[in-house]
Amino acid sequence: MTDHTIRGKKVFEDEIAALQAIAARLDDSFVQAVEALRAAIDSGHKIIIVGVGKSGLVGDKIAATLTSTGAPAIVLDSMNALHGDLGIVQDGDACIAMSFSGETAELLTLMPFLKRYDMTIIGMTGKTGSTLAQLSDVVLDTGVEREACPLNLAPTSSSTAMLVMGDALAMALLEARHFTKEDFARSHPGGSLGRALLTRICDIMRKEFAKLPESATVAECIIAMTSARAGACVLVHEDGTLAGVFTHGDFARAYQKNPACGSQPVAELMTRNPVYVEADKLAITAVKTLRDRRIDDLVVLDAQKQPVGLIDTQDLVRLKLI
Repeated sequence: MTDHTIRGKKVFEDEIAALQAIAARLDDSFVQAVEALRAAIDSGHKIIIVGVGKSGLVGDKIAATLTSTGAPAIVLDSMNALHGDLGIVQDGDACIAMSFSGETAELLTLMPFLKRYDMTIIGMTGKTGSTLAQLSDVVLDTGVEREACPLNLAPTSSSTAMLVMGDALAMALLEARHFTKEDFARSHPGGSLGRALLTRICDIMRKEFAKLPESATVAECIIAMTSARAGACVLVHEDGTLAGVFTHGDFARAYQKNPACGSQPVAELMTRNPVYVEADKLAITAVKTLRDRRIDDLVVLDAQKQPVGLIDTQDLVRLKLI
């Protein structure tokens, strides 16, 4: 193991230890902070995040996480706030003020002006006796014994602590507000999860697919699959309801046992009662089913349990749903 690897492992170990210590100290202050954020969002207001330097950079990420999980948050630059940007703040908002030392001059200059508003100020600091802590309504302790930096100078363990505390607030708030995957998708329409959660199966299924009566032969199924460029043939009962599925994999296994299987009734080889999804369900249902059942083709049924489409794993890849 090289010296660089040893140092790298030591940084991981130091920061993990710091996080574990902070997690052990979480108390009612954390609950109060989550409830203050919840009250602001539920009343139609927002979360203001202020910080300087590394704290400000961490604040950018926390704001992004909060906003993407349904809790609108903005980062307020401490200097610009004193020259007009303070106008973005409203009574009813909640504020997360971040400073490891709790004595950052630019932030402390802003604090008296923030306190004029009717809002809860959550101080996130490593020094619970600091000026920031004294000016805050709720204090979240992100103190660490030392930085992961060998000189104990560069913000490492302390900045990671603030980042994780922000994640903890965002996830607790998400749960408290019953934020769902569908809610998440509405703010992430460009991602694969968003598309899967906002798209219905009937919109993405193959409407032209291989479908034959269960009385068909293996050869007829192969011809139908080739014509439809599909990896499966759907077999139906006389009333049009799903009887089974026959795939290229089924054919390969049958051919190994009997090269003359083409004339064999497909009903003897097909999978009866196959996995299926309903056409009006969300595409995420198909994504999960294909993944969990480890299959490549999925039959789509209508309300009368009749096959109306087929979904192939390759379709999901092409549509960037997985």
